[in-house]
Amino acid sequence: MAGSVSGLVSGLDTQTIISQLMQVEAAGQTRLKAKVSTEQKAVTAYQSVNTRLAALKTAADEIGKLSTWRSAASTSSSSTVKVATTSSNTTATGSVTFDVVSLAKSQVSTTRAASTGDATSQSTVSLTKGDGTTADIDISADRSLAGIASAINKAGVGIKATVVALEGGESVLQMSSAKSGVNNGFTLTAGFDGEVKTPTAATDAKLQVGGADADGGYSVTSDSNTFSNLISGTSITVTKENETGVTVDVNADTGAISAKMKALVDAANSALGQITSQTRYDPTNKTGSPLTGDFAVRQIAQKVLSAVGGGITDFGSASGIGISLTRDGTLKFDAATFETAYKADPDKIKAAATTFSTGLSTLSDTAQTDVTNMVNGRNSLIKNMNDQIDNWDIRLATRKASLSKQFAGLETSLSSMKNQSSWLSSQIAAL
Repeated sequence: MAGSVSGLVSGLDTQTIISQLMQVEAAGQTRLKAKVSTEQKAVTAYQSVNTRLAALKTAADEIGKLSTWRSAASTSSSSTVKVATTSSNTTATGSVTFDVVSLAKSQVSTTRAASTGDATSQSTVSLTKGDGTTADIDISADRSLAGIASAINKAGVGIKATVVALEGGESVLQMSSAKSGVNNGFTLTAGFDGEVKTPTAATDAKLQVGGADADGGYSVTSDSNTFSNLISGTSITVTKENETGVTVDVNADTGAISAKMKALVDAANSALGQITSQTRYDPTNKTGSPLTGDFAVRQIAQKVLSAVGGGITDFGSASGIGISLTRDGTLKFDAATFETAYKADPDKIKAAATTFSTGLSTLSDTAQTDVTNMVNGRNSLIKNMNDQIDNWDIRLATRKASLSKQFAGLETSLSSMKNQSSWLSSQIAAL
């Protein structure tokens, strides 16, 4: 078709003419494409606002969790006693003083025999553990120390066995309980040629808490060196025997609570900043942002600011928990003010902070739903416009084919007329 609409007869640039005519024909589609681009930018802006609102809700919900207010920090008066406290619903504060009577140890037993040959005439090693469980280990395939060690290791009975070669053709079968504590100790019967000795007996760790039993104290044991039942949510690990008068204190960690309050304020400021960015208008350059003029989004920012400016029900100004408004329309958190107030009246500050965070959580949740509906509405509009654009493609393709045919017909007609003119001229010249 392109060759027939070349303009060789008429001298017209028919391809350019058709292209320009098609631009005019496609003006409606061009406007639709521009509108789709604008709407897509708005959707992206809405989604960025929603992301910040989701982060605000998450930070607000953290303040409402009991585990946040159970945040605790622990200390030990001894460098040989380590403490670790986790924040949970069951974490408790308190203090405990104790003596470390003993540490938990794993049992080590040994027996000697010739490095080669049978170390026993029996076919079975009978094992009894400290917790009363028993096991019979088959060693009939290999009664040497190496064979016995291999059989014990494969049996999976919580004992590690190894053979150590000595001078003079002897070896030692060393058996160690995999875990410490009396319940993990063991006795075994195997009819070894050598005597079984226990250089290290299995023992539990033991603490004497609060003085002697006669004075109201008591003792606790553990098959490891860690005790987790003295203060709820806190584990105490001992590493040295005969430590006396060790005191472990667990107190509310106001710093950790304060950090979560700051995270809430930071999340609110992030949401406010994103809303400002997406709705900003530049009067100098007379340019707007994707959501300039969107009252619903601006109203979200106003509600966040009002949550601070309006105070807290049954408490008063939000400044009492360290939160205030700045001149530039953002929130400010004063950790020192919050921590001082919390130490003075923990229950009151907890109630105020929880009320405040619950309000922001509800606000952000509702706002997310509203913004999501806006996104869905815009996406529906974009889909509709894209369908129209696709229809325009079909219409424009048909129109271009029609124009190409018309200009091709013009060229054909002009060519025919030119041929007739030439024939007439030749006839006249022949008269």
